[in-house]
Amino acid sequence: MKNLKFLIIGIVFGIILSKSEVVSWYRIYEMFKFQSFHMYGVIGSAVLIGIVLMQLFKKGIIKDFQGNPILVKPKKKGFIKTFVGGSIFGLGWALAGACPGPIFVLIGQGVFSILIVLLGAVLGAFTYGLLSQKLPN
Repeated sequence: MKNLKFLIIGIVFGIILSKSEVVSWYRIYEMFKFQSFHMYGVIGSAVLIGIVLMQLFKKGIIKDFQGNPILVKPKKKGFIKTFVGGSIFGLGWALAGACPGPIFVLIGQGVFSILIVLLGAVLGAFTYGLLSQKLPN
């Protein structure tokens, strides 16, 4: 019962993703071909909201669900690591037609072929977990 609010937030977030069409393969295809501003507007809005929230976390205005301050670790510098990681993420997104967030929304919409992408995401996360101590991060 304690985590019911998180389930409700997840369901509402899924509905928002679906209704805003950001889970649409066609919208993602348009974005990667630079034919539409729709996805760039959504992503840009998310970045701006993230910037504002990070500042509120750093100032201690927003706390976790138990009332404790959220600690923000200093960011490591590393353009090449970020570039390589972002490129891998972007290629996977372009090939799959979905980033990790909408995978469950697409399953809920009955797009069961996305289960292959979910399997790949889980395998990738598992592999990273095994290799993370050996990687230069």
